[in-house]
Amino acid sequence: MQKNLDTVKKSWIDRMLDSIEKAGNKLPDPITLFIILAGIVLVLSWILSMFGVSAVQPGTEDVIQVKNLLSQEGLILILTQMVSTFTGFAPLGLVIVTMIGIGLAEQTGLISAVMKKLVLSAPTKLIVPFIIFTGLVGNLAADAAFIILPPIAAMIFMSIGRNPLAGLIITYAAVAGGFSANILISSLDVLLLGITESSAQIADSAYTGRATMNYYFLIASTFLLIGIGTWVAKKFTEPRFGKFEGKVEMLEPLTALEKRGLRWAGLVTVIYSAVIAFTVIPSNGLLRDPETGGFLNSPFMSGIVPIMLFFFLLPGLAYGIAAKEVKNDKEVAEKIFKSIADMAPFIVLAFAASQMIAFFNWSNIGAILAIKGAELLQALNFTGLPMMIGFVLICAFVNLLIASASAKWALLAPIFVPMFLYLGYSPAVTQMAYRVGDSITNPITPMLPYFAILLSFAKRYDKNIGMGTLISALLPFSVFFAIGWIILFAIWFLLGLPLGPGDYIYLK
Repeated sequence: MQKNLDTVKKSWIDRMLDSIEKAGNKLPDPITLFIILAGIVLVLSWILSMFGVSAVQPGTEDVIQVKNLLSQEGLILILTQMVSTFTGFAPLGLVIVTMIGIGLAEQTGLISAVMKKLVLSAPTKLIVPFIIFTGLVGNLAADAAFIILPPIAAMIFMSIGRNPLAGLIITYAAVAGGFSANILISSLDVLLLGITESSAQIADSAYTGRATMNYYFLIASTFLLIGIGTWVAKKFTEPRFGKFEGKVEMLEPLTALEKRGLRWAGLVTVIYSAVIAFTVIPSNGLLRDPETGGFLNSPFMSGIVPIMLFFFLLPGLAYGIAAKEVKNDKEVAEKIFKSIADMAPFIVLAFAASQMIAFFNWSNIGAILAIKGAELLQALNFTGLPMMIGFVLICAFVNLLIASASAKWALLAPIFVPMFLYLGYSPAVTQMAYRVGDSITNPITPMLPYFAILLSFAKRYDKNIGMGTLISALLPFSVFFAIGWIILFAIWFLLGLPLGPGDYIYLK
């Protein structure tokens, strides 16, 4: 009877996943999607301008009208500004600069060695929280964590007599579900900042944001997810898979060269951190605000991206030399080239997204839609925490169909960031609500390309394992991450706590 019940449950999950997969597969490539949306904006600008659609901007009482971008003036604007629109797209430069450092650290093997060291050094009783913590911090390496960590965790589990499939599931859930939780600023913070800033400027042209705008909340989220993930692993994941009956394989320990590389990378990290601290901690530090001695509007905050660049670049270089992964400057350059080459899809996506967002801005459709949307929400009295939780759930649903965090935010931000800004909410809280929604359904969406890789990893230990089995094991993480994260968000919102240094829930 239990077996039949399990079959029914898996069949239901499989049917649900099939529906999601079919719907997602019908969507065009994100690049094509932005091109289609850009065309729609152009046509709408022509139609809405003929009908004289307008809105009154709150605060200034200026009347904003839709501008026809298919007019002679509009077409000239598009053609003459196309290149500068692309090169001036904030996420483009921010992400590429950051990835020079992270990419070198990844290509030399530093990030892989650090992850292995963290997991291997964990006491057996603390292996699960350590793996979850490593998965969360591993997001510094962006997508590399999906490939590096799960197989390492599986072999660690196997070596201590536990089921490697449980290790795979726990680690994948931590990396995917905790994609917006960390104790350090990552490339995702930088990427989303650019899109958030551009979108906020639809309503407030003077707005500037910081990569640290969600930092306090991200730190709290990290420890919350470690606790929830450890409980879910103990309560659901490990009992579900039971004892492993297959062939036991052992994880290779760090080599002498890897250990040497880590020592040198650690030394360089300490020295670099000490130098940065010396320029920030004293009230007259070089990276403090030269006029006020303050920290929030200091050169340190403005220069967080290049500071991150060298935080990864220098230790990555030290590791590569000490571990003999690089022998000369040409090999260093080649590894950086390789990491930037991997960014090619993002660069093309950034071109399409930058044009669409610019059209949205120039036509005034985005501003008018935000104003009208804000007025509607006020009329319906649907604001505050219920509105934000509703937005989280919308983002979580969209994430089932579009896996790319940057593509989703480039679609949603130009509407919701200015809309909520008109209601008095900081772009920082809108971005944070998006990040929660974007993360909680990551483990269970088949649209995430690394889900297929997880399935291939799992088949090493069970050749008959299927997508439904993986989803049913990952689902508790998504459910309890969502519950815990939304509760944390609600508490943060109701108490009005700062989301990051100088960034609050409401506009100041």
